Amino acid sequence: MDTIRAHLIIEGRVQGVWFRDSTRNEATRLNLTGWVKNRFDGSVELVAEGSREEVKKLIEWCHHGPPGARVTMVHEIKEDYAGIFDSFRITY
Repeated sequence: MDTIRAHLIIEGRVQGVWFRDSTRNEATRLNLTGWVKNRFDGSVELVAEGSREEVKKLIEWCHHGPPGARVTMVHEIKEDYAGIFDSFRITY
């Protein structure tokens, strides 16, 4: 399996709209591992690992997020796959 890691910063109206919980649900549905958290600047940050195809689906989902979100920018930071997570969690 071709495994990759995505590290994203999502900007816009992404806090107070269930973005973290919806991201965790979507990542779990896609069998991904990692974490998602709110940032002090109002954005959301996440790291997701798994198959290339499923990670790309999560990245696409992050461009719109859950109902109520208004995503204005998704920044992707290139990182190497590490395989260090056992689930996908909300972190603080």
